[in-house]
Amino acid sequence: MREQFEGFGPLVSVIIPAYNEAAVIGRCLDNLLNGGGPSGLEIIVVCNGCSDNSAEIARRVGPPVRVIETDVPSKTNALNLGDAAATGFPRIYLDADVILTGEAVGRLAAAVTEGGALAAAPKPIDVFLPGTAWSVRAFYRLWTALPHIQEGMIAAGAYALSEKGRSRFDAFPDVIADDGFVRLLFEPHERVQTADAFSQVIAPLTLDFLLKIKTRGRLGVLQLREKFADLTDREAKTKNYAAGIATLLSRPSLYLTTLPYAYVTVVSRRRALAQLDSLAKYTWERDDSSRDVKD
Repeated sequence: MREQFEGFGPLVSVIIPAYNEAAVIGRCLDNLLNGGGPSGLEIIVVCNGCSDNSAEIARRVGPPVRVIETDVPSKTNALNLGDAAATGFPRIYLDADVILTGEAVGRLAAAVTEGGALAAAPKPIDVFLPGTAWSVRAFYRLWTALPHIQEGMIAAGAYALSEKGRSRFDAFPDVIADDGFVRLLFEPHERVQTADAFSQVIAPLTLDFLLKIKTRGRLGVLQLREKFADLTDREAKTKNYAAGIATLLSRPSLYLTTLPYAYVTVVSRRRALAQLDSLAKYTWERDDSSRDVKD
């Protein structure tokens, strides 16, 4: 039997868009529902364009999980459908392949209620499965050391919004980087990375799959620059990329990691620029290597 939730706060809604996530949706829900979370929890799984049994697996869990199905294979459409069905605040938006515990949900909820922030994200922990390539491990070692990556709401796979924060925009726009869009809406003092809430993000096994997800991330940034230039320009003024270089120079142990990092950065940027002109035909790239690993 699952543990009863004993925590703080009002009804918290967790929205999970799922596109063919049969391999991971059970793990995602199990972690949300076991221990230490809010006393009131509503989980909405929005299966969008699925051709597998993601919806069936999610329905087996039972309350507080609800399942919505749509034929439209769109993450942002799924987020909007989940929002329309949700009844609680704060709202947490969670990728199906990311591990977030009930306790972390409670701490995120507290950050945007008791803490007063409008938006919050957990601190991501990169998880490397057995057999993960050295180049992948090296890339993440350097990438996660960069100051601007540590600012919050970047690559966490989850973020929380208070009711006031969610009122900052109407519907999720049709963009690749929904988390990037949301981040741009808030000034640094309005958003927090919750130090005691963690999300586990499973790293790709191979460099090829790392390139896919980093291309998608880069493409999402380029798209946001085209659609929301005023927001991206505002955030660009707060970045201090020189600090990233200083970080690298001060840590000789990172020097060797610059090789895979530079390769992934250059190649993913080239791939993203090539895909930018044909976004209408864009096929979502994701990491299937870690999804194929059986427990």
